Amino acid sequence: MLTADAALTDHSFDLCQRLLRLDTTNPPGAELAAAELLAGELGAAGLEPVVMESAPGRGNVVARLRGTGAKPPLLLTAHLDVVEADPAFWDHPPFSGEVHDGCLWGRGAIDMKNMAAMSVAILTRLARSGRKLDRDIVFAGVADEEAGCRYGSLWLVENHPDLVRAEYAIGEGGGFNVSVAGKTYFTVQVAEKGVCWVKARVVGDPGHGSMPRPESAVVRLAEAIGRLGKKAYFPHATPVMRDFVAALAKGQPAPVRPLMRQLLTPGVAPKVLRRLKNQSIARPLLAMLGNTASPTVLRAGQKTNVIPGVAEAEIDGRILPGQTEAQFLEELRSVLGDDVELEVMWSLPPVVTEPRESELFTIIHDVMGEAEPGVPVVPYLLPGFTDAKAFTQLGARWYGFAPVKLPAGMRFADMFHGHNERIPVDGLAWGTNVLGEVVERIAR
Repeated sequence: MLTADAALTDHSFDLCQRLLRLDTTNPPGAELAAAELLAGELGAAGLEPVVMESAPGRGNVVARLRGTGAKPPLLLTAHLDVVEADPAFWDHPPFSGEVHDGCLWGRGAIDMKNMAAMSVAILTRLARSGRKLDRDIVFAGVADEEAGCRYGSLWLVENHPDLVRAEYAIGEGGGFNVSVAGKTYFTVQVAEKGVCWVKARVVGDPGHGSMPRPESAVVRLAEAIGRLGKKAYFPHATPVMRDFVAALAKGQPAPVRPLMRQLLTPGVAPKVLRRLKNQSIARPLLAMLGNTASPTVLRAGQKTNVIPGVAEAEIDGRILPGQTEAQFLEELRSVLGDDVELEVMWSLPPVVTEPRESELFTIIHDVMGEAEPGVPVVPYLLPGFTDAKAFTQLGARWYGFAPVKLPAGMRFADMFHGHNERIPVDGLAWGTNVLGEVVERIAR
């Protein structure tokens, strides 16, 4: 069992609450206030944080606790921006940082101001202890992850690489508990999908709205998007998913194991997952098994009485490790049709931590074995993207591990970008103690 540190967890809670009370919705981001808040905490512990603006108001903060240099640095990182939140759909205001029902409420509680708070609390405690560690520990609180990382981690890697270069990086993407068929697992992200955001365009003849055109750009685009709605998943096998499914199956009763293994069979997985009552588990599992394409924005016309000559849709494409942008575009064309023009608006490659086994990976397993005896820790492929896209460019081996323990009935997938995002107060304390132990063991 790990030893709880009340002073550490109290500091983590306080930081998280104060961060949640800052509206850093992206766009526009306005992460500077959050970066300055954390810089004040780091400076008070004797560190020398650097706050940098990649654009007006787009704040990033980096601080380093220097060790002996016997081992390369460890990077702890968290993004400070959040996605939008409509207060009309929340039980408590999304930027209030209030505590209700044993939880700290607010946009960013899970994604991922909790990781920023935990990391800074851990770093400042180590700084005040005066201990000399074998590694430098670097903290980077970054802007703009929710919109593609261009004003945050990618900007730091391009403009200030020496500030954030590290052997290992710990960030978001794993560390939470999931329940599958009644069995609990904890995740460690070792891979994530690539991004390919695409603009689909259909061109046709404009005309007067009083004379319908069945071949108009709007109608043809709508038909194409309708086809994509029925075929937005392109299955491919990946090593990390074979390992993930094997780990899930191992923890299940004997009659369930063959059904679990069927997830790796193209064409069968959707049928298996549709049988799950919990679709908040089924949706991310399906997304992890194939390239995916989600239409998210539709745009056509400006006047009701004019049939427009151009109709456009924006599509959020996610690509598995081992797949390429060109392969994904061919899959997209096979559904949308040849008369739909495709333009790549933004792309980022998949990320895989190779080799997976490492000193840090072993430590995470050891600490989790003490924190949650008997609960399997499984390798995880994140359907979304993280700042791993940037920091791995400098050679860091990325592990998504922002530990949090959720009670039965509370699902990470429902909190992530959803209404009523919140984190259990006890779960945040548990995660802070776990992360603190991991950091101390890898750094000493």
